[in-house]
Amino acid sequence: MKSLLLPTIDAASLARTRAAPVDRETLAAARSILEDIDARGEPAAMEYALRFGDYRAGEPVVLGAPELRGALERIAASQRKLLERTAARIETFAMAQRASVSGMQIAIPGGVAGHECVPVRSAACYAPGGRYPLPSSVLMTAVTARAAGVESIVVVSPRPTDSVLAAAAIAGAQAVVTFGGVQGIAVVARGLFGLPACDMIVGPGNRWVTAAKQLVSAQTGIDMLAGPSELVVIADDSARPAVVAADLLAQAEHDTDAIPVLIAIGRDVIQRVREEVETQLETLPTREIARESMRQGISLLARDTTEAVGLSDQIGPEHLEIVTRDAPDLLGLVRNAGAVFVGEAAAEVFGDYGAGPNHVLPTGGSSRFRAGLSVFTFLRMRTWIRIDRPMESAPLILDAASFARIEHLEAHARSAECRIPLSADYPGATPVSAAF
Repeated sequence: MKSLLLPTIDAASLARTRAAPVDRETLAAARSILEDIDARGEPAAMEYALRFGDYRAGEPVVLGAPELRGALERIAASQRKLLERTAARIETFAMAQRASVSGMQIAIPGGVAGHECVPVRSAACYAPGGRYPLPSSVLMTAVTARAAGVESIVVVSPRPTDSVLAAAAIAGAQAVVTFGGVQGIAVVARGLFGLPACDMIVGPGNRWVTAAKQLVSAQTGIDMLAGPSELVVIADDSARPAVVAADLLAQAEHDTDAIPVLIAIGRDVIQRVREEVETQLETLPTREIARESMRQGISLLARDTTEAVGLSDQIGPEHLEIVTRDAPDLLGLVRNAGAVFVGEAAAEVFGDYGAGPNHVLPTGGSSRFRAGLSVFTFLRMRTWIRIDRPMESAPLILDAASFARIEHLEAHARSAECRIPLSADYPGATPVSAAF
């Protein structure tokens, strides 16, 4: 007997469906690998790459610009144009994001204070390899980094195909590291094989990549700790079951750990979608993976669209599709989702493949406090203070000194008061000569 696809659970069970992005066993094993690489350096990284099938002896670990250009010339012209079109859409969106933030300044006593948006100098962009190489992830991460103003961009991808290398060339990456997993993260985090240690590591990966990113995050910036991919579809009886099923299956074929979720307004919607999923699975080349994922997926029954959005917010999914009569009206109610796709025409796969917004998104409910990858990931809002008119800075000096003494930090108070201009008469202030 077949096990039920998209089994229905109640809202009270939702909290139990959320898992940590990486399990303890993987984290401990990844720590051991990273510590070994830290102790022995490049030979250890190469040994792990050989053991895990990322690398064949004698091949280069780092591919530079000539190799990337060579791959770009080898791929079919139609594929190159596809990569270039997609990169252009991603860049257009990212550049618009970059233009939406700028430096600012405000007046303070005696001067001005402000911030400036400063990109990190270097970034490593991870793109999964293996069974499903993802040139789309190369474009999503590296093009966005370049739009943010990052100077040095390296792609990390095990066993990179020509399409991955070509995407790296189009995105403006300087090199590709051919190791994956913990050892690939170690190369760019620690600065091995002639590469400098990078400032930021971004991009999706498996549990080993996620564990390694967590372990190096004290010294190297990361975008997020991503777990299994997720899609929630909110559907009412206006949604075509075939479309909803197709979208859920597109999510399910990623991996057996992928999490497809249907929130339905109407019990008959769930049944019709299940039937359509079974029908489409019969001809789907990835049906074994997708079927297993659909068995582990869930469906929830909502009384109305407001309750449906509330259930989705409890999940905080990576992707949310709203396929209802009033889809545009519901967008403003959504609080927690990495990316939202409004209406039946807005397929989640358009987000995967370069409509513009990024497809590197928070999972495991972390959309409650984190956004997806964007130019903002690579930018730091660096603040500054400038005092141009010291004679006018009395309020700042006096308040700083007073606050310091509340906290019993006399050196702080004296640091402020030593800036009292000699010609100024500030009631209550310690004269410069008495500040030391």
